[in-house]
Amino acid sequence: MTLLAADTPTNLWIGAQSRPALSGKTFEVHNPATQEVLAEVADAAAPDALLALDAAVAAQQRWAQVPPREKSRLLSEVFQGIEERSEDFARTMTLEMGKPLAESRGEVAYGNEYFRWFAEEAVRWPGRFQHAPSGSGSILVTRASVGPVLAITPWNFPLAMATRKIAPALAAGCPIILKPAKETPLTMLLLGQVLSEVLPEDCSGLVSILPTTDSSGVASALMADKRLRKITFTGSTGVGKHLVKQSAENLLRTSMELGGNAAFVVAEDADMDMAIDAAMQAKMRNGGEACIAANRFLVHEEIAEEFSRRLSTRMAAIRCGNGLEKGVGLGPMISREQRDKVAELVQEAVAEGATLTTGGEIPDRPGWFYPATVLVNIPEGARILREEIFGPVATVSTFATLEEGVAKANDTDFGLAAYGFSRSLEGARYLAENLRAGMVGINRGAISDPAAPFGGIKESGFGREGGTEGIEEYLDTRYIAL
Repeated sequence: MTLLAADTPTNLWIGAQSRPALSGKTFEVHNPATQEVLAEVADAAAPDALLALDAAVAAQQRWAQVPPREKSRLLSEVFQGIEERSEDFARTMTLEMGKPLAESRGEVAYGNEYFRWFAEEAVRWPGRFQHAPSGSGSILVTRASVGPVLAITPWNFPLAMATRKIAPALAAGCPIILKPAKETPLTMLLLGQVLSEVLPEDCSGLVSILPTTDSSGVASALMADKRLRKITFTGSTGVGKHLVKQSAENLLRTSMELGGNAAFVVAEDADMDMAIDAAMQAKMRNGGEACIAANRFLVHEEIAEEFSRRLSTRMAAIRCGNGLEKGVGLGPMISREQRDKVAELVQEAVAEGATLTTGGEIPDRPGWFYPATVLVNIPEGARILREEIFGPVATVSTFATLEEGVAKANDTDFGLAAYGFSRSLEGARYLAENLRAGMVGINRGAISDPAAPFGGIKESGFGREGGTEGIEEYLDTRYIAL
């Protein structure tokens, strides 16, 4: 049996205090690699959420009086606090989410960078002053904090998906109530512990963390209260659409980072070694359970056979197992439901004529494991090409011209990320200008960066996280006529 550290928090964080749910209810968190129960966690409901909102409203007025330089210093202290406990964060993450420990360490480092970045942005709120063109006065444009924020985060990156919401919100002067995924609340509760040690006591309601099995009830209670002024969500397009409709009642500010179905286009002149290395990054980071994971590999027909062979060899070499074990490159999927959905997509594609070159068989062992898998010869209308896979499965299709490849890449309702590979400036530029996505990687398989704006277009959502744009999501623009 694998145990959590004895001091791992399991209660709600409200007003910088660890407290049980008002109902006294709890729920189990499981290790997806072993199916063991890791912890019993407090189960928040609507009354707990409204207590958190009370605390947030009280804290905002006090936080507004804290100078930007002091906000910056405190966010830097949070960065240091996470860094000092980085191994605790990584181990907790692997236990509740399943990813290999090396990847968890990478996420902790990456997610923590948002606190460093927004510590610097806290002193750089945008604004401008100009004379009116008429000559009759002046125009002053300032920014003001949006107000209390509800953040809803997914299970695939338990820390990073939250830090890129919490850090800019605090830098912008906004208190934030965070609802983590019920599968992975422990990493966030550990963050609550760090935040409570750093943030001022008189601003104790700045961050609340509410694990719950009743996401809809908690979100609905908060969104019905006019004191809440913004919702930021990372998750599926279907849930995002529902939240946008719900937010219309009080005209909440919304940021939506939703599903993806990223294409990975490999031109005939691409550097094959670079493309294969990047393919492994873009596909297998987080075991494919990432919204920017490459799902559809579109490869020029003259090089497709070599690409498929080399990709299959690399995928077949990945060791699948418990993320705490040395040498494991692929952990379990988060749940039986998610594992079975991926298996169904693969089985359906094979039944329609696709060919498996590696993987495709559920291993006979405890845990929600699925092997690294490659499919070729996929029929054009196959569901696996239309839906977000969210697992360790790569599909390889071909095209005859780069224009055809880009057209196939863009033939999706999603528009979060895309990848393009070409040795020539002309080819790279064509890919960069014509792939329709909020983020495009050219000859790169890893594109996330706290200094860059992360977000999509079309049914992948709107709003940006990170970069200089990230803080704007939490600020209202004010015009003052002088």
